[in-house]
Amino acid sequence: MSRLRIHSVVFVLAMLVGFVLTGNAETNTVIIEPGKTWGPWEGWGTSLCWWAKGLGDRDDIADLLFTTKTVDFNGQKLPGLGLNFARYNVGACSWNEVDGRKMIVSRGILPFRQMEGFWLDGKSEDPHSASWNWNVDANQRAMLLKARDRGAKYFELFSNAPMWWMCTNDNPSGAAKAMDDNLAPEKYEKFAVYLATVAKHAKDHWGITFTTVKPFNEPIASYWHANGKQEGCHFSHEAQAAVLPLLRAQLDKRGLKDMPIAASDESLYDQALGTWNSFDATTKAIVKQVNVHGYQNGNGRRDLLFEAINGKRLRNSEYGEKDPTGLQMARNLHLDLQYLHPTAWTYWQPFDGGGWGLIDTDMRKNAMGVTNPKYFILTQYTRHIRPGMTILETGDTDTVAAYDAKARKLVIVARNGDKDDTKTFDLSKYTVHDGPVTRWITEPKGNTRYEMHRDVKVADKRITCVLPANSVQTFEVKL
Repeated sequence: MSRLRIHSVVFVLAMLVGFVLTGNAETNTVIIEPGKTWGPWEGWGTSLCWWAKGLGDRDDIADLLFTTKTVDFNGQKLPGLGLNFARYNVGACSWNEVDGRKMIVSRGILPFRQMEGFWLDGKSEDPHSASWNWNVDANQRAMLLKARDRGAKYFELFSNAPMWWMCTNDNPSGAAKAMDDNLAPEKYEKFAVYLATVAKHAKDHWGITFTTVKPFNEPIASYWHANGKQEGCHFSHEAQAAVLPLLRAQLDKRGLKDMPIAASDESLYDQALGTWNSFDATTKAIVKQVNVHGYQNGNGRRDLLFEAINGKRLRNSEYGEKDPTGLQMARNLHLDLQYLHPTAWTYWQPFDGGGWGLIDTDMRKNAMGVTNPKYFILTQYTRHIRPGMTILETGDTDTVAAYDAKARKLVIVARNGDKDDTKTFDLSKYTVHDGPVTRWITEPKGNTRYEMHRDVKVADKRITCVLPANSVQTFEVKL
């Protein structure tokens, strides 16, 4: 039985009995083994829509998200997240007429979720013609450049919906029936031209070379409809398979043969598996990176998706929920790293209300409130598990470990549930000396946000530590 198959069986048993496995149930010891790894970590990211439409011109926000500096922000000094991945949303909206038609606006959509697009009418593919307006969406483009200037390495061009005039009902929120495709088949080519032209223009005029282009957003989901709250478009498996080669051809035509296509950004792990399995070998070969969203939370067969894609690069390209504490986020992030094995992980909206945002924000007014505990939970991961480090197998869904070979540094991030616990990390497989360990702790249901301490030690190649209930702690060990 292969290692992957064993891994899959262990996952099933854990889910069936209703608990997650730890390194050693009797001693609560986690053995960190250098020989069992899941490869190099690429980084952490965010999508720029919708928040950057209103806030993308702010340098303090760019510093907060894309550096690890301490930032004066909203009356606080906050640790920068150090993200290195920005996802740019090419819009679907415009307010011009096309042959007497105008965009149909969903009665449920909020203005800050209407992202303005560049191709006004489809009459000319020439990006220098009057069919194109490259002046729109200034703030989101500004934040994209600010991310680049602060060292971001990965940039993804993604579409939530085709331009409204490509849609069967001129409505970029979806078809009348949510399970109906809303990109007219005769517009498949136009859609591919649109994405490829934006990618080429960004390279030539913005100084941004997208590292992936992603044409679909949660395409098989059942909630993109004409009265929806945002831009969205249903794509059947057959429609996805038809669009992908057209996009590849249009990118190639513009000299972008090395620009990979990512797909399909399904909402759920199980949906992503179904979509991937629906593609034939030719279609799979077009997709160089598999994207999935994390909205199945603690459910879904992450392990089967990882196994099915057979070594292709895999990213969780969108995660979010309305728990402001960040504890649910930490749990699901650990499950991703234990079973999905992505190379990068992306939070959806750092600025939003209702617990979704890392910083509570009324996006209708661009008015920011409190920094949610979720922000400080995320810092435990983004500031310490850095690009280029190697993700290690821990055998414990409550423990994430990574190794920095250049700095000879081991990072351990431990989350804990609703009861105090004591855990031992066994480092006997490493050359490590007794001495103090630096740790950071966040307790979102208490007052501790991101506090540093040096009160834990390595003794006999072990670290034994107290994990308060509902906490996340990071330990950095010099080797």
